[in-house]
Order: sequence, then structure tokens, then C-alpha cells
Amino acid sequence: MNIYGNLSYSDSSTINCPSVNKFSIFISFSFRGDDNFFLLSLMEILSSPNSMELTSLWLVLSLRPPFLEVSSPFSVLFETERLPLPTLPILLLPFRFVWSETSTAMVVKKKSISSASPWTEKGKYSKTNEIHYSFLKPQLRHALLLCFLLSVWFVILRCFLLSSSTSENNIEKLNVDEKAPKTTSKSSAISKCEGGMSVYLYDMPAEFNKGLLKDCSHLNPYTDMCPHVANRGLGQPLSYMAESAVATTWFATHQFIAEMIFHARMENHPCRVLDPINAKLFYVPFYGGLDASSKFHDANLTARDELAVRLADYLRSKPWWERHHGKDHFLVLGRTAWDFLRRNNNFGNSLLNLPDVQNMSVLTVERNPWDRVHNQHGIPYPSYFHPYTSHEMMTWQNKMSQSSRPHLFSFIGGPRRGVEKAAVRDELIRQCSESGRCKLLKCGKGPSKCHYPIEVLKVMSQSQFCLQAPGDSFTRRSTFDSVLAGCIPVFFSPHTVYTQYEWFFPAGDAREYSVYIDENALKTGNGSKRVVSIEEELFKIEREQVERMRSAVINLMPRLTYAHPNATDLGFQDAVDVALEALWAKRLKLNV
Repeated sequence: MNIYGNLSYSDSSTINCPSVNKFSIFISFSFRGDDNFFLLSLMEILSSPNSMELTSLWLVLSLRPPFLEVSSPFSVLFETERLPLPTLPILLLPFRFVWSETSTAMVVKKKSISSASPWTEKGKYSKTNEIHYSFLKPQLRHALLLCFLLSVWFVILRCFLLSSSTSENNIEKLNVDEKAPKTTSKSSAISKCEGGMSVYLYDMPAEFNKGLLKDCSHLNPYTDMCPHVANRGLGQPLSYMAESAVATTWFATHQFIAEMIFHARMENHPCRVLDPINAKLFYVPFYGGLDASSKFHDANLTARDELAVRLADYLRSKPWWERHHGKDHFLVLGRTAWDFLRRNNNFGNSLLNLPDVQNMSVLTVERNPWDRVHNQHGIPYPSYFHPYTSHEMMTWQNKMSQSSRPHLFSFIGGPRRGVEKAAVRDELIRQCSESGRCKLLKCGKGPSKCHYPIEVLKVMSQSQFCLQAPGDSFTRRSTFDSVLAGCIPVFFSPHTVYTQYEWFFPAGDAREYSVYIDENALKTGNGSKRVVSIEEELFKIEREQVERMRSAVINLMPRLTYAHPNATDLGFQDAVDVALEALWAKRLKLNV
């Protein structure tokens, strides 16, 4: 006996069956837009326990998306993504099809046929256009039915998984493009070297740069620099932060290694020319910072200055130097200017005191704010992130813009002794440790979380403001770490950023991207009734203003970042591009 039912086009199907004595199966595909699943239910209708012959199969489709569950007599649950269900092709060769235009039901029927009958096709062109088949045995019919159901199940799941993977990637890419902050860096003129700018990179004798790396364990009296000079100055890869094992963008980069990274970037830079006749700027790849630090404790002052003096002699021997007496030349130093301005026969060497070097433009991570020669220009300390493409940069910017920041402010650093800035450091540590809104990561001798980039960035990315107190000198690498983490820097000296990096930070109102609290307001005995509370000063800044400041900080990321030296199609201006553009503008202004 065949069974017919009334099936409604809704979330649930209503089936009215007459008295039956045969076994039937209804398969309904029900789609519910408010669920994440696709429901496949098997409903058994059995009126006579002694009669188990399959007489009909019903397929009911109502088109609404995904829910998948198999129930009665067994249940399997499979969860899929929130994606539209693809069209399902259904092949039921052993059955005949009847389509009712007045309902949403597709009814697939099979007449009872003797199990002994062979496979035959009957009534192919009947009035009802039904296709009839017969089976050899009931066991075979049941086995084929089971195989069919499992095949349909497999096709559905495979379609879902493939569709989910593709759609998810497209959605993620779309979200990144839409939500990532728009970078303020431009990639037009500088990346294509328009306007006539071209740079010649001197092929220096190895003793001035890469030859120094052979004795890398003695380049710094305080640490073994061998791990840090690896990978062209980027240092050791941070595998736990890398999204790709093939091309990592995260490295444990040393703070005093900018001269090596700049050199590596220039070797592959699109503005480089191989013929000096066509050059407008001349880059001198001298690793002066590594040379100076290797001789910090050398009592022989002549030995300290030896390589710097030979550098000046080498440059004077070149015809391109004589053309403008070095006005179109520049070099990059990875240490502060104070390491090259020896006074009273004390610390460092005299590189920046040499007349020939004073004709050049000198890029250093900290300039002398009272430089009377006006040839020193501040460049960013290198941080840990060295992207290949603008997509990698925008992805990180988007991540930091959405980062949860439960801490109002934080301080990462340790106390100082024997310097004037010790009082400020001590006050910051005291106020942060006593505040319930501050996260303190205290640094010192021996093992410390301060030496692990992931710990540093974790604290900063969870803070709204990051305190940037002067250290042994006015500047500190932590300023650029905080920008990388989207944390608004709080300065206590104008020489930490404002008088240092005019090429890289906006020339307008510094309050758009930072907070300034005069360090004298943190010292006792300054004439005020009490020391200024950092927490109170930061807490009174309106939320809308904080969001605008954070957006400005995140937009500064590209121009403060050193891209990977192997990057060929960067798509944004990094710190090297910004410096070259400023040097080119300076040369045009000098008319040389």
C-alpha cells in the first residue's frame, strides 16, 4: 500500500496518513534560517509490527538554511558554518518521481513488486510520467537505500565544507579590507622613485660593515650579538608569533641594530641605482654603532677612533664625494648620537666630530637636540614586526584596533641609578604599583619578562596608555613598541619624541597621538602642593578622544616600521622610505 500525505510549506510538515499496514519512510529536508544546522529527519511510520515491507519513500524539501540532524531510529549531529546551503542534486534511480505543483512536496514512490522479478522498466511514457523499477530482493533494496542515503549525506557535507572554507576566507579578507585602519603612509612617489630620486649604495670594504660581524660575540661588552646580527640584522625568528612558517615577519630584533636593517633594505630598494653617475643621493653603509660598542671599554682613544678616521679618508678619495663635498651623502647609525660625540676623553668615539662626517646627513636613533651643525636626524628604533606586504601590515593594524584593553595604563621598565632621570622612573614605578588601573612589568638584572617580545606586546596591547619615561638617554625603543601595540604613549620629556623624529611623527598638535606630563610635575619639592597623579590625568580624558588618539597611533605604524629586507612589493612607506623621501627633499632644498 502506498502512503500519501498533506505537506505544508512551513517550518514543520504536517502529514496525515490513513490506516496502513505497510512500512514507509518519510525523509524531510527542513531548513531553518535561525539555526546553524541542517535537519535531516527519518520518520518511520509503522502500523503493523508484523509487516516490515518498504512501500514508499517521501522526500520533502522546504528551502530555508542550515541544520543537519538525523533522528529516529538513530541520531547524528553535524554542525556547519553560517553559510547558504548549495543546491542539492538528488539521484534516485530505483524510484519513480511524482511532482505536485500545488504543494512543496516531491513524492518518490515505488510499487510493491515481487522480489523474484528481474530489473525491468515499465510504463516509461505513461500519463503520469512515472518510472517503474523492480528489485531482486528486499535485502538488496534496503542496502541500496542505505548506500544512497549515506552518499547524499557525504555529498552534502563535502559541499558544506568546501563552501565554508572558500566563503570564510573571502569573508575574512573582506573584513580585513573594510575594518583595517587606513594607513597614512603612501606608496606612490617613493616606491616608484618618481621625481628623479635615485640612491647609490657604496660598495664599501668589508672592514666598514659586514667584516665586523665575523667577531660578533665581541661587538657589545654587555651581550653576545651573534644571535642579533643574524638574518641581516633582524635577529632570531619568533616562531610562536609567526602566522606563516615559510616567511615569518616577527623577529627578536635588537634595539641598536637599525644600521644593518637599513643596509639590507637598501640593497633591494627600488630607488637604488648601480651607476653613481645617475645617483642623486649616496648611501654609506657603515656599521658605526657596532664598531663603537665593540670598543666602549678600550682605554686607547686612538683605537676607538681608528675605523671612523679611515672611513673619512676612504670617502674623500672618491670622485662622487668631491662633487658636493659630501652634502649629498648620508650614513645610518644604530646607536644614539652620544656614543659618537666623545667629550673630555670619556665615553664613545669622535665620529660625529669629524669635519667630513659633519658635511653628511647622519641618521641615528637619537639625535642631539642641541645639534648646531643640523646634520643629525632621528630615525625609529627597530621593533619586532617586519612585514612583507601592506596586507600583513593592515591585518596587524586591524588586530590592534580591536584589541581589548582592560588596563588604563602600564609601565614596562626598571629603576635607574646615578642619573637625573632616576627620580622620574622611581615615581612611575611607585604610582603604577599602587594603582588598580595600571599594569607594571618591572625590568631588572637577571631573567625578566621584559626580554620576551610576546610579554612586552601583551602588556601594551592590553593597555590604553603606555608610560614612556626617559632611560639612560632621552629616547627608548619602548616608544615604538607601544605604537606597534596600538598603545597611546605618555611622554615626560619633549626630547623623547617631539624634538627627535620630525620626519616620522605628525608636525601638528602632539596631543592628537600622545599625552605629555612634564617630568618636573612628578618630582617632590617642585613648588607644587603634591605630585601629579598620572591615573587622574589619564582617566579624565574623554573616551571619544582616546579612540581618536588610538586611531592616530595605529595609523603611524607603517612609517615607524622597518619592512622585511626581502620585500619586493611592499605597498606602503616604511621607515626607510620615509627617511629617503626626507633626504631627497633636503637635497632639493640645499640645491646640490
